[in-house]
Amino acid sequence: MRNFADSLVRRIDELENPTVVGLDTKLDYIPQHIKDYAETLFPEEPTKATAKAIWLFNKEIIDQTCDIVPAVKLQYAYYEMYGYDAIKTMLLTARYAQKKGMLVIGDCKRNDIGSTATAYAEAIIGKTDILLNDTMEMSGLDACTVNCYLGIDGVKPFIDVCKRDGKGIFCLVKTSNPSSGDFQDLELTSGEKLYEAVAAKVSEWGEDLIGEEGFSSVGAVIGATYPEQAVGLRKIMPNAFMLIPGYGAQGAGADEAVASFTAYGKGGIVNASRSIMTAWQARSDYFGPEDFGKAARFEAEDMKAKLNAALHNRKYV
Repeated sequence: MRNFADSLVRRIDELENPTVVGLDTKLDYIPQHIKDYAETLFPEEPTKATAKAIWLFNKEIIDQTCDIVPAVKLQYAYYEMYGYDAIKTMLLTARYAQKKGMLVIGDCKRNDIGSTATAYAEAIIGKTDILLNDTMEMSGLDACTVNCYLGIDGVKPFIDVCKRDGKGIFCLVKTSNPSSGDFQDLELTSGEKLYEAVAAKVSEWGEDLIGEEGFSSVGAVIGATYPEQAVGLRKIMPNAFMLIPGYGAQGAGADEAVASFTAYGKGGIVNASRSIMTAWQARSDYFGPEDFGKAARFEAEDMKAKLNAALHNRKYV
């Protein structure tokens, strides 16, 4: 049986690159010539034109990075806000990335209880029974993010799919946003922080999904913006694979991003979204709009080099 964590670890090792490209695509990030072309294709259908522009942008970034980056992360909100056609583009992007050898993480932060949580799990990483005695993967993603603050009721359906289909989840534990501490840092009567108690549960939930590489397919989201806490969380979750946002545009550097990796430099994948997608804007002295894909590759290679250097010279241990 396939184990998502094993697949991710091995792809990272193969490419020597613990990074994931976040395709949180907005029209602001897309060069004008692509938007103009999409408008000529659908001059009277703005939602289709928008979706087409997003697809052309995503496809080029995948083409330019698939041989050096092991995974992509698709943030649902940036597709949902553009409507039905853009949601189809998100799924098209996912399948294209998988065909190119990349693992796909759906950043949807789903949560509910009971049958509703089951529906979310099956829709995103599982299978759905449909008419004519058929069963289909509706999204077919390899993993997704889960808000676990409703407790096991909202997580077990996802874990069940992970066990059955070899998929993965990343539970929100200590997020990268500045106000995360409003709730996550609250001190419990036991003396531990709330996020530490959640981390202990995540570690417990993932015990049955530890693969051959030593990591569980029940992982955690740990913000790079809180490196000291990340070091402690690795001790609480020694086998959890960690998805690490906050690098680049959110302010964290490579040293902070690798804080939650194990002592031997494993167990984490660092996300960068805006810094990759808008590299053609940030490096306009070197890349024109038509070279946005090459700029994304340059930024991805630079990120890889910085993370590997940081892992070699660990600051937070």
